[in-house]
Amino acid sequence: QGQLVESGGGLAQAGSSLTLSCVVSGDIFKTHFLGWFRQVPGKERQWIAAISSRRNTYYEDSVRGRFTLSRDNAVNTMFLQMNSLKPEDAGVYYCAADSMILNLQRGPRYWGRGTQVTVSS
Repeated sequence: QGQLVESGGGLAQAGSSLTLSCVVSGDIFKTHFLGWFRQVPGKERQWIAAISSRRNTYYEDSVRGRFTLSRDNAVNTMFLQMNSLKPEDAGVYYCAADSMILNLQRGPRYWGRGTQVTVSS
């Protein structure tokens, strides 16, 4: 079993919404910054959002105002609500964790295995 496990990917129409989840092992969930990356073929994995243990949130400019991070501490789960989806939002979404926000954005210590999001226009 992985320390971070994503789920919720699938096919969505442009303009619709989709919510991803990531279950994180207890020690990492309680002490680390958590976040999401997206990767498409031929491009590097891109950081898109992060949340702290205190529920401070951080967003990449292309998703700010459309995507929302949250966390449920009772079940060690982080959620990414994606609204107003665009074709360029498609890709494999990876859950990630690190003890420092800059390290998370640049090269996280922990990765999930990814969940596919497809957006049709």
